[in-house]
Amino acid sequence: MSETNSRNYSSKIVDGVDRAPARSMLRAVGFTDEDFTKPQVGIASSPSDLTPCNMHLGTLAEYASKGVDSAGGKAVNFSTITVSDGISMGTQGMRYSLVSRDVIADSIETTTAAEGFDGLVAIGGCDKNMPGCMIALARLNRPSVFVYGGTILPGFAQSDREQCKPMDIVSVFEAVGQYAKGSLDAAGLKDVEEHAIPGPGSCGGMYTANTMASAIEALGMSLPGSSAQTAVGEQKRQDCEAAGKAVLNLLEKNICPRDIMTREAFENAITTCLALGGSTNLILHLLAIAHSAEVALSIDDFDRIGRKIPLLADVKPFGKYHMSHLIRIGGIRPMMKLLLDRGLLHGDCLTVTGETVAESLQSVTDYGRYPDEQDIIRPWDDPIKESTHLRILRGNLAPEGAVGKITGKEGLYFKGTAKVYESEETALEGILKGDVVKGDVVVIRNEGPVGGPGMREMLSPTSAVAGRGLIREVALITDGRFSGGSHGFDVGHITPEAAKGGPIGIVQNGDTIEIDAEKNSINLLISETDYQERMAAYTPLPAKELRGVLAKYAALVASASEGAVTDKHLNL
Repeated sequence: MSETNSRNYSSKIVDGVDRAPARSMLRAVGFTDEDFTKPQVGIASSPSDLTPCNMHLGTLAEYASKGVDSAGGKAVNFSTITVSDGISMGTQGMRYSLVSRDVIADSIETTTAAEGFDGLVAIGGCDKNMPGCMIALARLNRPSVFVYGGTILPGFAQSDREQCKPMDIVSVFEAVGQYAKGSLDAAGLKDVEEHAIPGPGSCGGMYTANTMASAIEALGMSLPGSSAQTAVGEQKRQDCEAAGKAVLNLLEKNICPRDIMTREAFENAITTCLALGGSTNLILHLLAIAHSAEVALSIDDFDRIGRKIPLLADVKPFGKYHMSHLIRIGGIRPMMKLLLDRGLLHGDCLTVTGETVAESLQSVTDYGRYPDEQDIIRPWDDPIKESTHLRILRGNLAPEGAVGKITGKEGLYFKGTAKVYESEETALEGILKGDVVKGDVVVIRNEGPVGGPGMREMLSPTSAVAGRGLIREVALITDGRFSGGSHGFDVGHITPEAAKGGPIGIVQNGDTIEIDAEKNSINLLISETDYQERMAAYTPLPAKELRGVLAKYAALVASASEGAVTDKHLNL
């Protein structure tokens, strides 16, 4: 374990005659003489009225503080930022979404290191909050626990009087496509808009927020059951209070994040989330967290593990059920127990409880019998798909790899005609106008980490395709990424991206593109001579930003296949 003591950092800030000015400042915010003798635990959260994902986090932070203080520590609350993907999606503002992950990580690292906190509770709500927090915890390597803010309850349209069709934010995006098609009128669209989001919490399917919450629990960095809780209710408040207490236990036992976040722990997280049908963003974010924890992890690890992990969860976006339904049957822990019993989890990995994974799962009971008692989690011998839905594809369009989210429901093979767009906005316009038709491969480029800059999520275009009834008839590829809510025959994270001279930049309207999710290949079907001539002649577009955070991000960011981290290729 790590060689620390409970006040290894705060003692340097507040102990001794020369530290009287620091103590004076802290007395103004409520410190007493006794508090200066206690371990200081930072409570990092991102409360904000900006988004329902985060509107309740301030209250949760208070419960975490209560837990720290009751266990003999001194809690110190501080805030970081958030942005809302759901609000900025489909606009230029979405370029800041992935950037916010790194701003969050940098801000938590900055505050914690500057102020000398001995431990941390990090509370996240919206998608990028969670990996941002985890990157910081891995960098700092001080006793820490992550808390997920919890999932939203489903909404129901006013017209759905029997409440048979639960909705979430993806329902609204797809309703836009339905309206464009003419299958939904203006009143119907407004009904969905007004009732899809009923209150606090993160998006309700196995989208990126719930995927990352599940990954972090499987990684061992949150308390048992933390990932499968609604945002509202006593259970989440108790979870926060328990997390505060847990940090003091970790301080006492000298257990730090890198003791927990081992190579084997990352494999546990991958295994669990592949069985759950997690978001493509899982790959991007776990690579980034592993980089900060100094653990060797590559996109090929997802392919290797995925070959033996079936897709078991019938959950949104491609399935029937929301996260709230999975919560009712026990969350992810019975699935983890199933995976452990089959030898697919590393049971000796440590968790923030101080127990191993195997010890933590020992008393977990199975899900109810399928399908009589529950039909959310399929039996092992009757999966939705026998191997992973997240495919690592390579070929002359993606020499350094791409990520496909292909469940098999839309097929495993697609060959079609390229319809090229230089931005998400122009692609969305084309789809809504009806320019995209059966057999097309929509190509959206210049949306990568550098080209965006910021690697926007293509939820608006994929939802428009779904809303127009083309989800089985149109494929979409991009050097950007996808929302966890996207579904269809989609391939993103194409590397190298167009802005870095990648082959996606040479695709022309009318070209034939072949995507094979069984062979894990993606290819532009032109002659080798044409390919080489186009590559030799290709010149990426000039940088879109020359000042500010986006320009700095574009200058520093690594490729999507490396997790789009900003500190991997620094020229020091």
